[in-house]
Amino acid sequence: MSILDQDPEALEDINLPVSFPKDFIWGSATAAYQVEGAVDEDGRAPSIWDYFSATPGKTHQGHTGAIAVDQYHRYLDDIALMKSLNLGAYRFSVSWSRVIPQGTGAINEAGLDYYDRLTDALLAEGITPVATLYHWDLPLALHEKGGWLNRDTAYAFADYAELMARRLGDRVGWWQTHNEPWCIAFLGYGQGEHAPGLQDKSQVLIAGHHVLVSHGLAVPRLRSFVQAGGQIGITLNFTPAYAGDNSPVTLKAVEKANQENRWFTDPLFKGVYPEGLFEEFNATPPPVQSGDMEIISTPIDFLGVNNYTRSLYQAAKDGSQSHQVDTVPGSLYTEMNWEVYPQGLSDLLIWLHNEYKLPALIVTENGSAFPDNWDGSSERVHDPLRVAYLRDYLKAVGEAIAQGVAVKGYFAWSLVDNFEWAHGYSKRFGIVYVDYPTQRRILKDSARWYANFIRHQQELHNI
Repeated sequence: MSILDQDPEALEDINLPVSFPKDFIWGSATAAYQVEGAVDEDGRAPSIWDYFSATPGKTHQGHTGAIAVDQYHRYLDDIALMKSLNLGAYRFSVSWSRVIPQGTGAINEAGLDYYDRLTDALLAEGITPVATLYHWDLPLALHEKGGWLNRDTAYAFADYAELMARRLGDRVGWWQTHNEPWCIAFLGYGQGEHAPGLQDKSQVLIAGHHVLVSHGLAVPRLRSFVQAGGQIGITLNFTPAYAGDNSPVTLKAVEKANQENRWFTDPLFKGVYPEGLFEEFNATPPPVQSGDMEIISTPIDFLGVNNYTRSLYQAAKDGSQSHQVDTVPGSLYTEMNWEVYPQGLSDLLIWLHNEYKLPALIVTENGSAFPDNWDGSSERVHDPLRVAYLRDYLKAVGEAIAQGVAVKGYFAWSLVDNFEWAHGYSKRFGIVYVDYPTQRRILKDSARWYANFIRHQQELHNI
């Protein structure tokens, strides 16, 4: 018996006034360090996140991903959950230090075997595997050689990409090189909120450039070994900026903020950095070598889009400057203090489509953290705010499609509650609740709603 049959009350509001293509990909997503655990098993070596999260004061209450939600051992159970939720695809990331412990050199067959098993188990249930090669967990050994500040890391990444394509490319057709280069460079090297925890804004552009070069180097290596028709892309995060008034200072602030949204898209799709970007960062331009921009702008098949919120700017009363608004009256905010603003996603998708003429877009992350409570015994967790979030953001995706944007899929972030980076286990993004002491999984109402929504979409197309 399906969830649809078990839970007719979760049918509420699944018939949105928008339509999705028959072949639209419905999925959910996670990342290796956030869910796998088993950080010192079967030959895996430490990543920068192992070191960072074990450093006092870096994460909420010293939480680490050492156990996370133990998906390394429980992947079959989680795949059964995906199947019950009617998911057609699962976006996961590969732990680089699990397959090449030192980042270069010796290969760890036990690590590769795990991703073989994961891939085969997904396919056995009719779930499409979507692999992200890098979701922030650089092998610690490479960081000790300079990390993303060292151009050699870009070449090491290309070798790693080829290894994974050789191993999984006959079965995995969807690949993303990187997840959110902005976070890798800015939060990791400039702000220090993420691993490796450096706080030197002069290094941000260098790290970002080497990440882009690594992407460009990896694309042809992936194409050489991924099955015919394979789809190669990259995932970027965007926070579109809006003006709360028409004052010159506010319009300038919005232009500056949106220029940061172009930091990676312009090099990828136009072969240039945005004009004035380096001056805005007040940093030395990155070390661009001859041919770099051609490498970076190697054609890809899709762009992954991560979006959670927007930013709003408003001029001060004296009109001297504009500032980002902390709280918009009447708006709902998530536990991350992010405004719920579904129109931001549809506006973003339309802008990307019009600005860059992209072959395809996929919403690779979209979700919300709200305070979830489980009574310790029941088989469900009520999360009405997340249900509404999913419904309204999916409606926004549908509205972009109706305007001609080639959106090919949507991945809810995330499948299960997990290690939320510097926030540890204090923020819950999952559509499935995890009781961390026991690792028990409990469906939230958002999971039930999403499962029924997907089933309804399938029925509309008589799948």
